[in-house]
Amino acid sequence: MAAESSGALAGRLVQLLDHLGVNRAHVAARSAQDWEGLARAYPERIASLTLVSPPSIDIEVLRPFGSRLLILTGDQGIFEKTVLREAAAMPDAKLVVHEGYFGPAWADVARDQLTSLQNAMPAFLAGLESGDETAAVSRPNGEGEHAGISYRVLGSGPPLLLMPLTLAPSQWEPLIPMLSRDFCTVTLGGPNLGFAALLEARGSAPGFTGMVRKWFDDIDPRPGESILDVGCGSGVIDRWTARRTQGRNPITAVDINAYLLREAEAIVRKERLDAVIRFRHGDASDLDFPDGHFDVACSCTVMEELDADRMLAELIRVTKPGGRVAVIVRANDVPWWGHMDMPRDLKSKIESIRGLVEDNGCADAGLYRRFRDSGLKQLKLYPQLAEFQGDYWVEILHQRILPHLSGAEAEIWSRAVSDSVAQGAFFYALPHHCAVGTKP
Repeated sequence: MAAESSGALAGRLVQLLDHLGVNRAHVAARSAQDWEGLARAYPERIASLTLVSPPSIDIEVLRPFGSRLLILTGDQGIFEKTVLREAAAMPDAKLVVHEGYFGPAWADVARDQLTSLQNAMPAFLAGLESGDETAAVSRPNGEGEHAGISYRVLGSGPPLLLMPLTLAPSQWEPLIPMLSRDFCTVTLGGPNLGFAALLEARGSAPGFTGMVRKWFDDIDPRPGESILDVGCGSGVIDRWTARRTQGRNPITAVDINAYLLREAEAIVRKERLDAVIRFRHGDASDLDFPDGHFDVACSCTVMEELDADRMLAELIRVTKPGGRVAVIVRANDVPWWGHMDMPRDLKSKIESIRGLVEDNGCADAGLYRRFRDSGLKQLKLYPQLAEFQGDYWVEILHQRILPHLSGAEAEIWSRAVSDSVAQGAFFYALPHHCAVGTKP
């Protein structure tokens, strides 16, 4: 799918609200990419906004909500600390701090902080005045799709839109039984929302697919060979592979995240590739397959998030002798590169900002050593850049970079990006390490 800006997504959300007969709804979300466009362009459609472990907040957008804003956040990471600092400038907002809690994108926040959310959300929503525009609605419970957004309706009462909680495995499920007693909960999903939207946009970006194409050529699967993809996410690489091989290679796609698997299966059914691709719930550290089961075992940007040595050992174990093992990881040991004009010191600081990596994960050239030490042969080891450009990627970059900058630095950064976009010259390139080896 083409990458959509939050403004374009806002139009889809309004179409969905109209389809459901909802004029005004309470909204609960995590990523600004999901809700910010609606808040900017159609604030009258939002009765209140609840943000759960947001990675960033924009005071300009949020301040008008005043007491109709609830923020729940931890206090342990740089993003959480930035949110706390920004929230202090909005004294009318309700703030709930989970002390000692770190909530990265993959944290199961609704389950981790269930009691806190059960206490805070109903009390916050009940304390708001419900005028005619947020009057109770009653719709048949069930599932549907409209304007590229899937939805599930449960309960009756004032409408409450539940947007995806990034990579949280349980999403909103622990809270829905309680919330649906008093609200018409509408749980949203699909390839245009949440982390699925990011993976789909990345998987269709020409700079990223160029990197995957080179990697795939080095894997060189022959017709009929079986392929295992570990950490498949939304399945975007698997669908690309199925089309490139014209369905001649059976693909098994594994992920530990039930939310992403649901999204992946829905997209594959819609694209009629379910005869080629099958999905399995599984742990990359303990794959539920016999030894020597696949001709190819691969994984893209997953080894950063778990024990890299154990994962590589599992990939090798389930691969047949003569089969190939292939991995891509982010290259946190190499600065990414962006095309914007700003002071050298600030540019260097920004281009050194890294993504999160688990303690035993791999996001550096250590991938090459691991492949050499593993006993794999016919190694192909190399770095590659994946280029991104367009409004969608500007928004993503802002969310990742701004928490690391001071107020003055943020102004310089934002102005430089705006100038680069206006000149039609904006892009940035993220480095990756790629490795392919053959099992003896």
